[in-house]
Amino acid sequence: MIQSMTGFGKATLQLPSKKITVEVKSLNSKGLDLNVRMPSVYREMELGLRNQIALKLERGKVDFSIFIESTAEQTSTKVNVPIVRAYINQLREVYADADETELMKMAVRMPDTMKIEREEIDENDWIQIQTVIDEALQNILNFRKDEGQSLENEFQLRIGNIRQYMNEALALDPERVQAIKDRLQTAIAELKVNVDENRFEQELIYYLEKLDITEEKVRLTNHLDYFLETINGTEANGRKLGFITQEMGREINTMGSKSNHAQMQKLVVQMKDELEKIKEQVLNVL
Repeated sequence: MIQSMTGFGKATLQLPSKKITVEVKSLNSKGLDLNVRMPSVYREMELGLRNQIALKLERGKVDFSIFIESTAEQTSTKVNVPIVRAYINQLREVYADADETELMKMAVRMPDTMKIEREEIDENDWIQIQTVIDEALQNILNFRKDEGQSLENEFQLRIGNIRQYMNEALALDPERVQAIKDRLQTAIAELKVNVDENRFEQELIYYLEKLDITEEKVRLTNHLDYFLETINGTEANGRKLGFITQEMGREINTMGSKSNHAQMQKLVVQMKDELEKIKEQVLNVL
């Protein structure tokens, strides 16, 4: 079953002092284009995390984010008391008449009056965070599978339409051949010349063989079958599907150039339209 590269996954975890939220979203891309956003305290874990995401998601433009919301009464941001006192003493020399409250207000707006105590990674916390990361990745994989099912239904419909238009075009072949014969015979009659009937038949057969679309029909049928076989495979196959659609396009274009029949050419245009819709969606396949 195919998977889409488009997806979204989210999971949350409540720890004693903070709430962890992990979000993963992806769009289509030729390869893996991974952007990781996470608090600086966990930055040393980024390399292993990137490898973990790459193994799970394989391809796509992926945005991975870890958000931390503090729920503790205490905060890691502290007032740098010595710095504030030093600023107050200096300001008192400049503003001798100012009261302590005004000096305090001015001092706390000065640089370096607040300090953030660096957090260290809590191994137990990280183990729990790892489980929520796995959950978010599994959620995006489930999303991709659901989207893949929708894509598969779309492909089944479009492939069926191409096959139907191809069969309708083939049903017109006897009419097309007769129309070609009639045009040639009319043209010769207008020239008012005597023609060797045997030679005329030989030339007509040669001409019709050049316009025959049987081989294109056989190859296009094989490509349609191979496309359906591929979307039912077990491996990531977006690139392969892209190659198959290229081959389908060649056969449809050749049918159009050989058709020489108005109604058949309309059917070829409809086949091309269905194929373009397939190509657009193939870009989303993993």
